[in-house]
Amino acid sequence: MKKTLLALAAIAASSAAFAQSSVSLYGVVDASVESIKGNDTTVSRVSSDNLATSRLGFKGTEDLGGGLKAKFVLETALKSDTGAQGNSARFFERAAWAGLAGGFGELRLGRQDSSAGLLAGNTSLLGAQAYDDLKIAKTYAGDGYRRLDNAVTYLLPTLVKGLSAQVQYSTAAGTSGATGTEAYGNDQGKTWGFNVAYAADGVVAGVGYVNGKFNPAGSVKDTGVLAYAGYDFAVAKLTGYYNMDKQTDAAEIRRLIGVRLDVPVSKEFAVQASVSKVKNTTLATRGDDDNATIVAMKGVYSLSKRTAVYGLFTNVNNSDNANLVVSGATAGFGKTSRGLAVGVSHQF
Repeated sequence: MKKTLLALAAIAASSAAFAQSSVSLYGVVDASVESIKGNDTTVSRVSSDNLATSRLGFKGTEDLGGGLKAKFVLETALKSDTGAQGNSARFFERAAWAGLAGGFGELRLGRQDSSAGLLAGNTSLLGAQAYDDLKIAKTYAGDGYRRLDNAVTYLLPTLVKGLSAQVQYSTAAGTSGATGTEAYGNDQGKTWGFNVAYAADGVVAGVGYVNGKFNPAGSVKDTGVLAYAGYDFAVAKLTGYYNMDKQTDAAEIRRLIGVRLDVPVSKEFAVQASVSKVKNTTLATRGDDDNATIVAMKGVYSLSKRTAVYGLFTNVNNSDNANLVVSGATAGFGKTSRGLAVGVSHQF
């Protein structure tokens, strides 16, 4: 009897410990057929990641007691068109961090979204996929500093409903294709940033900032600011946004200003339209000949809570000294680039 009671107690204890921790497998599979134009030629192909990046992830939490929790996320990108890993230079390219959360807020260590990239990549606000302007224009928030290696991020506790904020520092930010590496006497990649966002009662607003040292001496710096504001009128949501990128030794400042309209046609179907103007696309002194206009349209029909079909169309009108492209197309300076995609996206 005593042994039985001890065994039951052991089982109960192990069950309680198991209940206090959890690990989840999640992901997205996104595939589409697209036709993209550049240099007056058109390519049709099966593609991945146009509505959302295909991915496989693991996330977990453990209740440590006293309101303290341990957390982690490991997330890798995949290519649904070929089955290949999303980035050959590393495995968990999208996220690899561990942290602690409690009444003090949350602290994360590892590879994660930059403070500005977190806002850019939020598709309910803006977006940083192949058909989105922040990606096409190669902005720091949507492309160059979308994620950071070796990052320390502190998320402030929620003190006001709808208000969130974080500060961040990286000892060597790296890039999407190569890991960041610290070295004695080398400041390249040291990056800091922050964001503040508000979403409540139909109002959305936020600002993100990133500042990275571009050369070993730290004398050349990349500075990016992304700001947005919008209001949900129930029948439609209108959002305006502004992005500014500056490099210390660059001749010009890249600026993007845009407006986006989201319309819920029905419970299942939503459409979106946006237009933006990009000035000084190459950060060089080229006057009005270095500008581009980006017009995008999107329609998403939800078949369920996890599966949707979609259609995308984006057109980039480049001036004589600009060559922005849709979805990796090749385009010469002054050439128009456009893309049309129809696909399906499934979350699990």
